[in-house]
Amino acid sequence: MHRRTALSVSAAATLLAAAPLLTACGSDAHPGAAAVVGGQRIDVSSLQAQVADVRTAQQASPNAEQLIRETGDLSRQKLHDMIFDRVARKVGEDNGVTVSRAEVQQARSDFVRQSGGEQQMATALLQQRGVAPGQIDDVARRAVLMNKIASKLGITNTPEGQKKLTEAFSKASKELKIDVNPRYGSWDDEKIQLGTYTAPWVRQITKPAAVEAGA
Repeated sequence: MHRRTALSVSAAATLLAAAPLLTACGSDAHPGAAAVVGGQRIDVSSLQAQVADVRTAQQASPNAEQLIRETGDLSRQKLHDMIFDRVARKVGEDNGVTVSRAEVQQARSDFVRQSGGEQQMATALLQQRGVAPGQIDDVARRAVLMNKIASKLGITNTPEGQKKLTEAFSKASKELKIDVNPRYGSWDDEKIQLGTYTAPWVRQITKPAAVEAGA
């Protein structure tokens, strides 16, 4: 990885007056949905599967009790990441940015090198970001996409650059008309985050890529 954008490898509604609000995901309109993003469902079952993968990995750790205690809000964290990834994908699509499998593998290799080994990388991501081993490629893909978006938009490590990047994500977020099941809170288009869950998606733009950031 070369440089990391203000959107870290992890996290990011005002709708048009004429557009109808989606019915709450917990209602009959979207039964079983944790959220609806751009008309596409994020099923509760998919969210629960991601949480279960993390809990399984945590339970196998010598520090299982501490890890589980420190990630008590894991469902909301994972839902935030799932929504954020869709917002980031739209920003990428809007700007002609894509990520190849080879780029994901290169980013993962960089993570391994920076961490001192595959196991050290997996341990760091699990402990620091609640990322299960099977979710590491998602973190790598997010990192690559963030870097490429920043490069395409000419983002610099300045207040102006930060503002430009946030505006691009906020615009995409609003256009996707994100509707979250009330049990998980609500999505904030301006902050690009799920309710009061503070996602570390705003980072120093030029900070070197590292496995400690999985948002």
